[in-house]
Amino acid sequence: MSLKDQTVVFFEELKRGDVDIVGGKNASLGEMVRELGKRGVQVPPGFATTANAFRSFLAANDLGVRITDLMDRLGAGKLTLQEAGQAIRKSIVEGDLPDDLEADIRTAYRDLGARSGVTDLPVAVRSSATAEDLPDASFAGQQETFLNVRGEAALLHACRRCFASLFTDRAITYRQLKGFDYAKVALSVGVQQMVRSDIGGSGVMFSIDTETGFDKTVMISAAWGLGENVVQGAVNPDEYQAFKPFLDDPSLTPILEKRLGAKEKKMIYAGASGGDIRNVPTSKAERAAFVLSDDEILELARHARTIEDHYGQPMDMEWAKDGNSGALFIVQARPETVQSRVEAGALKSYSVSGTGEVLLTGLSVGEAAVNGQVCLIETAADIDRFVDGAILVTSTTDPDWVPIMKRAAAIVTDHGGRTSHAAIVSRELGLPAIVGCGDATHVLHDEQVITVSCAEGEDGFVYAGHAEISVEEQRLDAVPDTTTDVMLNIANPAAAFRWWRLPVAGVGLARMEFVVNSAVKVHPMALVKFDALKDTAAREAIEELTSGYDDKPQYFVDQLARGLSRIAAVCHPKPVIIRMSDFKTNEYADLLGGRQFEPHEENPMIGFRGASRYYSDEYREGFALECRAIRRLREEMGFDNAIVMIPFCRTPAEADDVLRVMAENGLERGVNGLQVYVMCEVPSNVILAREFAKRFDGFSIGSNDLTQLTLGIDRDSELLAPLFRENDPAVLWMIETVIREAHAVGSKVGFCGQAPSNDPGYARTLVGFGIDSISVTPDSFLNVKQNVAAAEHRKSKRT
Repeated sequence: MSLKDQTVVFFEELKRGDVDIVGGKNASLGEMVRELGKRGVQVPPGFATTANAFRSFLAANDLGVRITDLMDRLGAGKLTLQEAGQAIRKSIVEGDLPDDLEADIRTAYRDLGARSGVTDLPVAVRSSATAEDLPDASFAGQQETFLNVRGEAALLHACRRCFASLFTDRAITYRQLKGFDYAKVALSVGVQQMVRSDIGGSGVMFSIDTETGFDKTVMISAAWGLGENVVQGAVNPDEYQAFKPFLDDPSLTPILEKRLGAKEKKMIYAGASGGDIRNVPTSKAERAAFVLSDDEILELARHARTIEDHYGQPMDMEWAKDGNSGALFIVQARPETVQSRVEAGALKSYSVSGTGEVLLTGLSVGEAAVNGQVCLIETAADIDRFVDGAILVTSTTDPDWVPIMKRAAAIVTDHGGRTSHAAIVSRELGLPAIVGCGDATHVLHDEQVITVSCAEGEDGFVYAGHAEISVEEQRLDAVPDTTTDVMLNIANPAAAFRWWRLPVAGVGLARMEFVVNSAVKVHPMALVKFDALKDTAAREAIEELTSGYDDKPQYFVDQLARGLSRIAAVCHPKPVIIRMSDFKTNEYADLLGGRQFEPHEENPMIGFRGASRYYSDEYREGFALECRAIRRLREEMGFDNAIVMIPFCRTPAEADDVLRVMAENGLERGVNGLQVYVMCEVPSNVILAREFAKRFDGFSIGSNDLTQLTLGIDRDSELLAPLFRENDPAVLWMIETVIREAHAVGSKVGFCGQAPSNDPGYARTLVGFGIDSISVTPDSFLNVKQNVAAAEHRKSKRT
């Protein structure tokens, strides 16, 4: 008998092409059981009812005519969506399974239990529609899932409820939105052995970055207990990211991010007899702990990459960890349907200015920004109150909310992560959303005017009032080639992935102090000498930030290395030049615990900054932590494309001191391919260029400080602003001279100031001087690239 003619089929008999027989979800489970188990991907065993079984059920109960009549009346406006859906579902649930189908389900369930040695085996009963999980439709959560189902009677009832869920209000709406004919869609029921994730953990995983489409990362969400809370967005989960290209090397730990979620509750079995589930609060210990260890994160990431490679496309997966055995299972896999379909030749960039007070922060979904009025709806019973075009604010969403979500300008939720229902549907609808804000329904109110910004990286911001929003679309399909490398200046690791599609030559300037500010937040010496810290409020804040760290300096190393890794990953294996910390003393003092360790200076701009700090007893231990973070980035995480750059190095003797201290901390120039650059921003760097070139592999011109110190002008002085010109002949002489002197001894020179981003003529001047690379802000990359190409063309014609 062919598969199409059967009523029940075990997963191992299925393959991914059997969507018309068992739906996308069950076909994918069968494919993984058949093909990926031998590659280490564990999938819980199970079976599926077929489309033939569903149609025989409808026929046996004469439901076809009734469903058609109700759907026709809905289309004619004679019934509401709720009335039609409820009537169809009631008819299906009250129907009787044909004798042969019931017998086949009972036999398969007993067989599944016998395989595991458990009578009345707990199973997950999932719906799988024959039109779902196609390349242009996710059908996320449109049909029902029932967990911890035990016993034959309970299973048969769950199967009828799954059949009925083909006609939930949300599923009817979604099919209409996507243009699917309901009469051509059948429902397969997947019956899968439960993983004891109720005493373990579970979550969702994507083999692509869900917000930017960056294709070298795996994103994992995790919470304690059964996975429905993560899928539904009912909790704020842990979030992890791993770098795919390094997963084959067991000596590396390429985890780019570990974000601790609140994990406010967990879903567990309701009782020893089974058959039900319930939510309970998590303990303080569970909220403070990561669900997954580093080894488990990497194991799941390898599974994601294996599944993606097998299917040949980015994938959206659900996973579960058995609390008894500790084994990790993949329980679902479907194609990712949003970022994988984004047009590669265009890059749309939003920017927000003139913002009001920050009212809320959360996880950003999408990269857009909108202004609008709040429509606050706390329960699904009130969704009829929604005002078209408003910003939907709610605690969490589930598939019942889709009809109003598609009419919203943006979405803001109290709970949920990047893989929650609100996040998934918002991406599919192209809406900006901020999820996991914590108390949006408490802080915001109806008709309040707000700005929702998802344009500033992975953190989303809700601002009071109406901000200015600008949109720029850049085409990437006609970028000219240039001999001069055009690179990026990147400060914020949270936003780095936004620019992965730009055809850059690398990152010419990654500012470590920005990463310290955004990811670490604590003065390194306050961690080294925490026991001596006098500021009580700072101590409490640091204790909270470093929760789980017995070794507080290790917190600095971990957070800094991971923040830098996101920048290093975005253009790997191209070079990423990381400037060691260049805070001024007043800026260091603003870090948590910093005031106790920083002197007061009248002119911090030319004071205790840059290289002078690194070998000083006042900061040497803090610099050692910076070095440890770079070592971890290069040697433990694998990003040997990282180049170190020393800022504000005044003399060759000071360079020697810095290089010696670096070597003492395991960063020796030339060892393991380590290159060390120096900023050219002090006139002595130009005057003694050949001496500095003996000690460093390259120069990067910082035009702001070089202009300031060449012209003797405080760059922050409004009174002298008209005199502060980076194209002043004296400054240009400095730039041309250092390029000539460095090239004479084989040293490279780049430029990382802002001038080429603002002035096309400046870029042409640098090309004329023979600069090796120009590093610019991402939003000006394409313009500078065009200007450099034109300048190179004119230069070649002259020669």
